[in-house]
Amino acid sequence: MDPQSTSEIAIVLTTIGADADAAALARTLVDERLAACVNVLPPMTSVYRWQGAIEQEREQQLVIKTTRGAIASLETRLRALHPYELPEFLVVHAAGASPAYRAWVAESVTPERR
Repeated sequence: MDPQSTSEIAIVLTTIGADADAAALARTLVDERLAACVNVLPPMTSVYRWQGAIEQEREQQLVIKTTRGAIASLETRLRALHPYELPEFLVVHAAGASPAYRAWVAESVTPERR
C-alpha cells in the first residue's frame, strides 16, 4: 500500500434518517478502525429528487474522518450497515491537516498489531 494513502486524511459525508441510531453506526465504524472519528450532527431537513419525485425527510449528517487508504473498505462496510438503498458517500480529500492530527487519524484507522 502507498505509505501516503495511510496518512492522507479523507472526510466522508453520509446522511441517515433522523430516527436511525446514527451513534451506533458511528461507533461501529470507529470500533472496526475504518474511521478515526465520526461526528453525528443534529437532525436537519433534506430535500432531494429520488425516483422521479421530490422528497423531503429529516436526516442526520455523519462526518467521517478516515484515511485515503481506508476509503474502499469504509464504503463497503457502510453500504452493508446503512438502511438506505443508495447511501450518500461523498469523499473530500483534506489537503491540509496538522502533522499531529494526521498521525492520530492514521494510527486510529490502522489495524492494531497483535
